[in-house]
Amino acid sequence: MSRLSLPDVAQAPAASQPALQEIQKAFGAVPAMFRTVSLSPAALRSMWGSFGALGGGTLGAKLGEQLAVAIADRNRCEYCLAAHTALGGKAGLSEETLAKAQQGQSDDPRTAAALAFVLKLVDKRGQVSQADVQAVRQAGFDEGQVVELIAVTALNLFTNYVNVALDVPVDFKVVELTA
Repeated sequence: MSRLSLPDVAQAPAASQPALQEIQKAFGAVPAMFRTVSLSPAALRSMWGSFGALGGGTLGAKLGEQLAVAIADRNRCEYCLAAHTALGGKAGLSEETLAKAQQGQSDDPRTAAALAFVLKLVDKRGQVSQADVQAVRQAGFDEGQVVELIAVTALNLFTNYVNVALDVPVDFKVVELTA
């Protein structure tokens, strides 16, 4: 059970309503995570805006979902693992590809390098080395994309922390954690 109230959309703060309406259009419903975050209109605007901005970035939906499942598994966030596995499937990723990504692996060398980099960011709390940055650059990521990888990691850390700390109920098909 959630550690904070899980407001119905109609009972969420008035300042959260515009974002919740956009989320409703995007998902066909308002998932529990967004309802919880709606308790802070500023946090909801920040999170939803970041999803939109990064969704329009250069990494692409498939890589973004693989990164999200790897980070969720590393942080033991059942909610994000379930949500991003579902979203990854909608983006065209196979169950096998998502299961490998969950463990930080990929058959594609560029994706594998991105996964390794973001998991080092998570594990080392950002304290990566020049060699770590160079490795992801050598895999084909330009400087802007390295920054975008860090931004995707930060957004996923926020959502992981919200869901784990507040025990938000999972409203997607549950996926077994490996970490």
